[in-house]
Amino acid sequence: MLPTHAVGIDLGTTYSCISYLNEHGEPVTLANKAGELATPSVVLFDGDEPIVGTEALRSAILFPDRVVMHAKRFMGDTEKRWTIGGRPYTAIDISSLILKHLLASAREQIGDVDQAVITVPAQFSEAQRLATIEAGHRAGLNRVDLINEPVAAALCHVLGNEGLWFTELAEEQRILVFDLGGGTLDLSLVKYSRDEVAVIASDGDLRLGGIDWNESLLTAISEQFLKEFRLDPRQDPESLQFLSNEVEQAKRSLSSRPKAALTCQHAGHRKTYQVEQSQFEKLTRHLTDRTEEITKRLLRDQKIGWARVDVVLTTGGASRMPMIRDRLKQLSGRTLNTSLSPDLSIAHGATYYAGMLLSNNKFTKSILNAAASQRLARVKQRSVNARGLGILVRDPRTNTRVPHYIIPPNTPLPAEVTQKFGTVMEGQKRVRLVVIESGAGTKESFVKLGDCVVDGLPPNLPEGSEIAVSIRYDEQAKVHVSAKDVTSGRRAEAEIVRAENLKPQLTTDQKADADARLVGDATPSGPEIQSVTPTEPQAPQPASHRQRKPPTPTVASPHVIGRAATPVPTVKTAKPAQESIDPGEDEFWRSLH
Repeated sequence: MLPTHAVGIDLGTTYSCISYLNEHGEPVTLANKAGELATPSVVLFDGDEPIVGTEALRSAILFPDRVVMHAKRFMGDTEKRWTIGGRPYTAIDISSLILKHLLASAREQIGDVDQAVITVPAQFSEAQRLATIEAGHRAGLNRVDLINEPVAAALCHVLGNEGLWFTELAEEQRILVFDLGGGTLDLSLVKYSRDEVAVIASDGDLRLGGIDWNESLLTAISEQFLKEFRLDPRQDPESLQFLSNEVEQAKRSLSSRPKAALTCQHAGHRKTYQVEQSQFEKLTRHLTDRTEEITKRLLRDQKIGWARVDVVLTTGGASRMPMIRDRLKQLSGRTLNTSLSPDLSIAHGATYYAGMLLSNNKFTKSILNAAASQRLARVKQRSVNARGLGILVRDPRTNTRVPHYIIPPNTPLPAEVTQKFGTVMEGQKRVRLVVIESGAGTKESFVKLGDCVVDGLPPNLPEGSEIAVSIRYDEQAKVHVSAKDVTSGRRAEAEIVRAENLKPQLTTDQKADADARLVGDATPSGPEIQSVTPTEPQAPQPASHRQRKPPTPTVASPHVIGRAATPVPTVKTAKPAQESIDPGEDEFWRSLH
């Protein structure tokens, strides 16, 4: 029995898959029990045993109220629940069932799997990353490592067959990874040099994926059906699910054919529509425009023009759509690299990363040949954080707490910043910081990760005693916080108290709370950057490098403020637009009759 396996899992919004490394260091996709390489990320609750995959998807029409899909869009949302049979399920619950299904199929082919690398969007927050790890643990994994999806694609490109040719061709190239999956758009600008894949910057949208193209077509067909029969198929769960399945198939057909037929049936009426590729492109132009805006923003923020991008690498199932490829060709002025499998490359990249993590233990000696083992051990992967990390501080001008980001987005990982604060009362026993991340976009407010409570300060500290607080992103963009009393050198344990757990703690710990103060209320003295020379004037760098002169702290400008404070409000399933089709568009829909 092998001590372990190098296993990578692409836990997707619409489809998921799992793969492992064979003795030659090549990723092999493991088929599920139905013989499929990609498993629909759908769960049906029918009796005691949940059903995952294609059978669940096919049953969605008959049992729409017992089926859950697209759970990944709700990872990290502490309020979202699907109540089925009187029992509530969270996104973590659903994701763990999908992972269990994948692992069960893998177990039949390669034996027990107790650790794996799971892919996540680069824009995932710390809460979403922890939720993914928790789902992995609930599925039976003892260890879960994460890798950002565009980085996984880049590793697949560099280490796969295309990568061997690529390595010989050039010592250094910049790769723009464009990953448009079922639920998210993920972009990364990656610098490849011999034996290293380093992310320069990332961007994306957690609410922009193939299912949004589906939603636009579904809305248009529903409005047309309503116009003809005065009945709305979206009002009935079974009719809606039937139409959703038809729309998905039509979208896939339109990626390779100029037209596709889809059927809408509701309340005894049935109508088949012919949709042309040009119509679909017009309906979803606002979504395609959005992908262009984000792509331009990534390059603009890095002050990089297309002339300095050597490869445009596409992956993700939705990247097959002609309007996406045409727009990218138009933007970049070059031929796209579509050599990666849109469905399997992310899992393969995660599997390579799993092999890299295991390259120095007995696993490689037990299964990989010498050449594959040496090759994996030689390659390094370096990523960046997608979100700024910091605390809330008090603005004396407005007497309000405002975001103060001390690790800005796109900082090379791992990164750590130590900043000194003063206690605000004599004999203070503990301090509290409100730790935040910026949101996943320029228009979203920050995310409150929770309160960092630092207990165990030395007794009889005078007012104004310095507390050095360290905030760190590790290689997988997970957050760590620690603190120490500068005077005595004594370290205090720090724990992030999750927002959903904070309220009960405050109501049952009033006496202790009276002794605590939010150190962020004090004006911060300069941060001590444990890093190399910043790439940007105020950007902290990897903690492993020498300390440089710290930048002057500033309150972050509004463009880095992101998502609303946790607990995240329940995200409602997107509803079809209710506005009617413009009368001038009748000609557009004439072919549907």
